[in-house]
Amino acid sequence: MSLETTQIQDKLSATFSDIPFLFNQEKDILSIEVPSDKISAIILFLKNGPSLRFHFLTDLCGIHYPDNVAERQFAVVYHLHNWHENKRIKIKTFINGSTPEIKSISNIFLCSNWMERETYDFYGIDFIGHPQLKRILNMDEMVSFPMRKEFPLEDGGRTDKDDRFFGRTPQKDNK
Repeated sequence: MSLETTQIQDKLSATFSDIPFLFNQEKDILSIEVPSDKISAIILFLKNGPSLRFHFLTDLCGIHYPDNVAERQFAVVYHLHNWHENKRIKIKTFINGSTPEIKSISNIFLCSNWMERETYDFYGIDFIGHPQLKRILNMDEMVSFPMRKEFPLEDGGRTDKDDRFFGRTPQKDNK
């Protein structure tokens, strides 16, 4: 018997009755928004549940939403895969922008170690309980986090970015 989206929703809602889940079906992937303080318990349940068996963490990444309110400025997204049923789910949790931190899941999925380090390196999200949270790709001396949307995409003072140099000129209105 294949694992259905409604079964996943029902099992999560029954086990964690105090959590207001937001379920959304995006193509063939169930997307679940959960509170950040419950992320470890939910992921552990999805991994160890005998009928759920989401034993593979495909990806973990961060997202920066600078225009959101402070409590929802950062998100951490987890992609889990059940190989037995070939079922994928996405779990998304929002965290505070002034102190972006969330509990590490490196004790649940060992592969999350490097994914959490990469997310820290690019977004500055602190994974509490991570065994070695330090930069993985950027220089240790960096004080900023390059994937945050705090900096302009281009330097407005650059003269080599003038459209005239690339054969593009502003069109004049023919009135």
